[in-house]
Amino acid sequence: MRIEKIELFHVAMPLISPWRTAYGEDHVIESVLVAMHAQGEVGWGEAGPLATPTYSPEYAAGVFHTMKSWLAPCLIGKDIRTGQELGALLDWVKGNPFAKAGLDMAWWDLSARQAGRPLCTHLGGSSAPISVGADFGICDSIQQLVTSVAGAVAAGFPRVKLKIREGWDLAVVQAVRREFPSLTMHVDCNGGYRLDDRRLFEALDELGLEMIEQPLAHDDLLDHAQLQSALQTPICLDESITGTSKARKAIEIGACRYVNIKPGRVGGMSNAIAIHDLCQDKSIPCWVGSMLESAIGASQCLALGTLPGFTYPADMFTAGVLYAEDIGSPEIGLSAPGTVEPSSLPGIGVRPDPARLAARTLSQASI
Repeated sequence: MRIEKIELFHVAMPLISPWRTAYGEDHVIESVLVAMHAQGEVGWGEAGPLATPTYSPEYAAGVFHTMKSWLAPCLIGKDIRTGQELGALLDWVKGNPFAKAGLDMAWWDLSARQAGRPLCTHLGGSSAPISVGADFGICDSIQQLVTSVAGAVAAGFPRVKLKIREGWDLAVVQAVRREFPSLTMHVDCNGGYRLDDRRLFEALDELGLEMIEQPLAHDDLLDHAQLQSALQTPICLDESITGTSKARKAIEIGACRYVNIKPGRVGGMSNAIAIHDLCQDKSIPCWVGSMLESAIGASQCLALGTLPGFTYPADMFTAGVLYAEDIGSPEIGLSAPGTVEPSSLPGIGVRPDPARLAARTLSQASI
């Protein structure tokens, strides 16, 4: 398809309540929505690296500028038939996976819409519902967290994820485990610890966790391999996996036994599929993560999660959990306890609500 126009929207989406992790606290999620036009159809993508360069070196305002100034212009007028062809056109820019991902995902939505197929089956997945878990950030008290986890268990979520950081770690996890001895759960460290924290990891190793997610630095592989060799609990890599090459190296050196795949973090849907296929070939379980996107990005993740290698419940925030009003319409809801059903409409089945998009847009560009 020949790309005729690309529109970019740098948006700010206020959260219902703050999201606290090892790297900081977010009250508003900033992302860049991408509208890609070709042959009378529009595909939508989202790049959500957050407002500040704390989760990764990228941030929303920078992604908007990189797309507007360098990446989007080199796609205009090009006849792009595959995601790999699009990636090749963007390869001249080093790094910047979030910026590339927004364009890649818009192309995949556009391709699926033009083919008249839901994105889930267009990717090679299925139309079956996927399993999703419940995630909890840093709370005001341990009792508040335990009460919230009890609500998730009662609602039928198959697993929970607990964010931890220095000062909010071992005692917190021990309290939840005491209350729920058989609950499937894991912890997410967001790169907040060092190899010197070995005693903490040894204590966590005794609590029957499914995994310890990204315990060490955001760009590290070697120290993770050393830590994994000392633990029974699998390490899951998130921030460290920024593309297929990093995933291959991590698996080869034994740096992880799980991989979290966020399309935005790895450069888009094309790379996400390649990493999924690599993990399947190497018998490494993987699962779909979330950058707290709007329903636009979340629908992309939902479609990806229908591929067969995603065996652990995904991060998926449904309507009313993060945002009082989502930019995307229709919003995503649970189809049954702990499950979400992908759209049966062409593409992702979601578009921005025009009034909400206008109200949340900080900057806009048309290329």
